[in-house]
Amino acid sequence: MLLTRLLNACHRYPGFVYERARLCERSKRIEIDVRPRRGCKPICSGCYRPGRSYDHLSVRRFEFIPVWGFAVMLLYCMRRVECRRCGVKVEALPWAMGKHTLTRAYMLFLAHWARRLSWRETARAFHTSWEKVYQAVEYVVQWGLEHRQLAPIRAIGVDEIQYGRGHQYLTLVYQIDSACTRLLWIGKERTTESFREFFTVIGTQLASKIEFVCSDMWPPYLQLIKQHCSNALNILDRFHIVAKMNQALDDVRAAEARQLVRDGYEPVLKKSRWCLLKRTQNLTDLQRIRLRDLLRYNLKSVRAYLLKEDFQQFWNYESATWAGKFLDQWCTQTLRSRIEPMKKVAMTLRKHRELLLNYFRARKQFSSGVIEGLNNKAKVTMRKSYGFRTFKVTELALYHALGKLPEPPLTHSFY
Repeated sequence: MLLTRLLNACHRYPGFVYERARLCERSKRIEIDVRPRRGCKPICSGCYRPGRSYDHLSVRRFEFIPVWGFAVMLLYCMRRVECRRCGVKVEALPWAMGKHTLTRAYMLFLAHWARRLSWRETARAFHTSWEKVYQAVEYVVQWGLEHRQLAPIRAIGVDEIQYGRGHQYLTLVYQIDSACTRLLWIGKERTTESFREFFTVIGTQLASKIEFVCSDMWPPYLQLIKQHCSNALNILDRFHIVAKMNQALDDVRAAEARQLVRDGYEPVLKKSRWCLLKRTQNLTDLQRIRLRDLLRYNLKSVRAYLLKEDFQQFWNYESATWAGKFLDQWCTQTLRSRIEPMKKVAMTLRKHRELLLNYFRARKQFSSGVIEGLNNKAKVTMRKSYGFRTFKVTELALYHALGKLPEPPLTHSFY
């Protein structure tokens, strides 16, 4: 068959010969016999040095990339090497590793498709098992983690996402440089120890060269960043600040709506939640009319809404000095408003004043938008497979999808 000629052209390895190929119609397989080239010594799998052939083992089958719907199997009798250093060892093969039955080319082929489809869909499409797709992704990810270059890292972002059932969280650290955006590290659970492990992995020298860090206001994050990245500007997550303010506004609205009902007044705040929480430019026509009617009342919810909208001016400043003056005035005004949820937000912002102003000192180059986008991709990766049962599988899937890891070299590209 001409298949051996194609393999010699695209998947050729010195020291080995594709001898013959045959079609097995019953099993829908193409079997290709491989033999060592005459005069070529086997390679020891221990020290990777050539040695004298000791004997031969029985025929072993290796799965190759399917062709025209037929499974392709490479059949080879492995030799044992009489090595001076390691003793008698099984030879190392250039197209396979260890006791894997999949060739390297096939594992890389499956891993590429597993990035586009779910692992189960990939297995069904190529008539293989989920376990073999897992082995392929594991091989590609481990090779990539061993060969990736971490330096240089200028900016990182840290956040957490939920996975599994209940309150199970992953700590994710991203590189958010303008030239490179990727997942750097995954920690199990949201704890101080898990985040500290990231700095252990990258080392003190690399951590000291980080210039910008985007995070939320969780105290353990802030302490570890200050401890390990002493030269970096810690930029607080804009998304979480807006979320805290919206939560405070919603608490004020809900409490006041209940109070109006208890006092026997007209329920003017009924069905007004999204009118107050959404941005003005995102309101529908009916919501605009509803909001205009609400603003006529002297309610705590209305005053809290006006404070929230007034704070949006903070992000439009260019100078950290003027932004700081606006923040001080807004916090003073809010603390005098006698609206407890909003007062808590003002005290939180005042406590983290310098970290908020780092957003302007960094000239607005970095924000939480990139981090939230990567978090969404991570959630899509897990949702695409309806979740994963173990942390290890989740870790492999996220590194594979977001890590931008280098891939093992091949003699030919099959995709």
